Amino acid sequence: MNRYFRDYTVLLGLGGAIVALDQWTKWLVRTNIPFMGTWLPDWLSWLSPYARIVHWSNSGAAFGSFQNGNTVFTILAILVIIAIFYYYPRVESNDWTLRLAMGLQLGGAAGNLVDRLMMGKVTDFISIGTFAVFNIADSSISVGVVVLLLGVWLKERADQKAAAQTTSTEL
Repeated sequence: MNRYFRDYTVLLGLGGAIVALDQWTKWLVRTNIPFMGTWLPDWLSWLSPYARIVHWSNSGAAFGSFQNGNTVFTILAILVIIAIFYYYPRVESNDWTLRLAMGLQLGGAAGNLVDRLMMGKVTDFISIGTFAVFNIADSSISVGVVVLLLGVWLKERADQKAAAQTTSTEL
């Protein structure tokens, strides 16, 4: 029981911090920038063609894809959250990359789920170049996927190295 409590404390701590940061930044944007409005401090105006804060909304998936799929993505987010809660305690305690990836993905899914349930769409605000406008939750999900892929790659390398050592000691 103690292990599960500790495991879920780490998961909920990371996920909760991401949701809090995501919701706080979205609130700042909704409160201070009119819809479709742009903001950038004067001293950073030279960055305007490359990066800016834009008040935007999205009824689809991350980075503006699959518009008008709010119901589907609400259900999908709930399923992802349930799956993470189910599988997290089954992950080896030393597999920090998978645990970190799951925490990042939990926070991102939950952050955007809050928007979908409260407003029927997700608030986006980070605009870089011509890339789709996104938010902290989208970033968290994407970084979680990168960490997951990195973890799988590191584990495969370690397994291959261990297999090679086992083979060489047997000869």
